[in-house]
Amino acid sequence: MKRFTAPLVALAAGAAVLIGTDAAHAHGIATGGGLAGLIHPLLGLDHLVMLMAVGAAASFISARLLLWALAGAVIGASIGFTGVNIPAGELLAALAISLLGGLILAAGQFTKATTPNSLTTISGAGVAAAVSIHAMLHGLEAPKDSSTLLWWSGALLSAVLVCGGTYLLLNERPLTWTKTAAIAFLAIGAVLAFGPLGALIGGAGA
Repeated sequence: MKRFTAPLVALAAGAAVLIGTDAAHAHGIATGGGLAGLIHPLLGLDHLVMLMAVGAAASFISARLLLWALAGAVIGASIGFTGVNIPAGELLAALAISLLGGLILAAGQFTKATTPNSLTTISGAGVAAAVSIHAMLHGLEAPKDSSTLLWWSGALLSAVLVCGGTYLLLNERPLTWTKTAAIAFLAIGAVLAFGPLGALIGGAGA
């Protein structure tokens, strides 16, 4: 597996570069209905990769991180649904992906200096904070009409399927798979955060 690590990371980073533009953030006011809610978290690369990163972190550190993610999602969605936004939300959402990638890679070192429960608490707080940013963006985009409940039910189901599927997949694979995915999350988050800025600077200098 080790000989495939560098090519996989390079492929992931390259893919992020190609799609690390505004098109990768499929955000905006969402249409109503359960089906719309189901597919909405999958339309933006940042949201999709974030869900995968949560599942990967849970498989590597503790399944309880999924509960921390749910708590962060409820808090963030509630804040966003009221119309509250934070500056540079898109940038922070992308960096949150890198945060989880770094959290996975650092977890092995944390176990040498802390108890399993402390590691889960520290990691859980990081996961909850990262997820809350993405959930806040969903809250801003969610329809605010009679279809709201159906939309959120669909979005929750989609998130559970992606997080749970990633957790189950990586839980049955060697740890090198998760570590490789973590490196990819680091790269993808960084490119999504700074790729468009670099392209803008490059275009201005041309």
